[in-house]
Amino acid sequence: MQLNHSLQLAYCTNIHRGETWRQTFLSLQNQTLAVREKICPRKPFAIGLRLSENAAVELSERENLLEFQRWLAKNTCYVFTMNGFPYGQFHGVQVKERVYRPDWTSPERVAYTDLLFNLLAELLPPGIEGSVSTLPGSFKEFHPDLAAQKQIRQNIWKSVEHIARISAKTGRKLHLGLEPEPLCLLESSAETLHFFDHLRAEHPRDERLAEHLGVNYDTCHFAVEFEEPLNALPCLINYGIKISKIHLSSALKVVPTPEAREELRRFADDIYLHQVVARDETGSRMIFRDLPEALAFASRQAAADDQPLPEWRIHFHVPLHAPTAPPFENTNDHLLGVLDLLRDHPQICSHLEMETYTWEVLPPELKSLDVVDQLAAEYDWTLGELKSRGLF
Repeated sequence: MQLNHSLQLAYCTNIHRGETWRQTFLSLQNQTLAVREKICPRKPFAIGLRLSENAAVELSERENLLEFQRWLAKNTCYVFTMNGFPYGQFHGVQVKERVYRPDWTSPERVAYTDLLFNLLAELLPPGIEGSVSTLPGSFKEFHPDLAAQKQIRQNIWKSVEHIARISAKTGRKLHLGLEPEPLCLLESSAETLHFFDHLRAEHPRDERLAEHLGVNYDTCHFAVEFEEPLNALPCLINYGIKISKIHLSSALKVVPTPEAREELRRFADDIYLHQVVARDETGSRMIFRDLPEALAFASRQAAADDQPLPEWRIHFHVPLHAPTAPPFENTNDHLLGVLDLLRDHPQICSHLEMETYTWEVLPPELKSLDVVDQLAAEYDWTLGELKSRGLF
């Protein structure tokens, strides 16, 4: 939906199951339209579309694409952004680190991303920018060597060239957003700057880099890294890096007392990877690959000494509107700090997307019985915060 200052807001449809185009289209018809009816029944409704590689190939068939375009027009809906992070199945099976495969060392990732931009150029309304978010290169443990990192940059550049050609051909303004995430090739603002330094050195004075490649700033991910919005976001902007999209999302925050660790076991699902960053009172940090590893380490430490407990931030997307109750807190303060910056400088990014994809694995007290009600409540919370800042 369109906000003030030409800002666009959607929720990411990766919350719904759907790995084929038929499954994805059914979720749009049955669930997305139900959300639209609750939130925005009389105005154009924006969709943040997630397509698996399989669904993207099927949608590219002319008959399917024409049917979807007619459906969008009939229901006064439009697509301005796509989530191109998860390539394959994202619900109902163990995803974990497989969400990062194929990564940007592979031609499959390039072809998938290029296909998403081909589709977006066909779906994007006139006068609106189009964005696709993607993984930040790879998972660090996959490719520690410099040769693989160079291959990642080369493949990302191939997609930048493709995006530039489509933009020139169609007159659309299109851009790809790398999404920093804990334990990935890009996980912090500093690593992101370093990565863009390499790209600028390899493609000096090439305007396509600044125009068509940027960062998808996920407020959950940056908060988990203990970055501050008033530092991280202006740092990226002042360095000349496009903010392609802002993901409005929140992480779990907790001091890992024995009671808290017992409660946390309910969040240690078998589907997604939940990286944990711990920081003590001296500022020292420790990163754990997944929540069970952090819990096991804490149990060993508790038996070994009686040192002050650190704060944990956990990569688990929790609903924006969900009230916190001891022992848990959330990182909504980071998200609200980003909205404060957007209030003062609305030109920094026009794409906002809510992304709480963990609905199926949330503990019962954190989710509604119906995903439509859950999404409607997230919209109510988000629109309220936007309105209080004059952005809606």
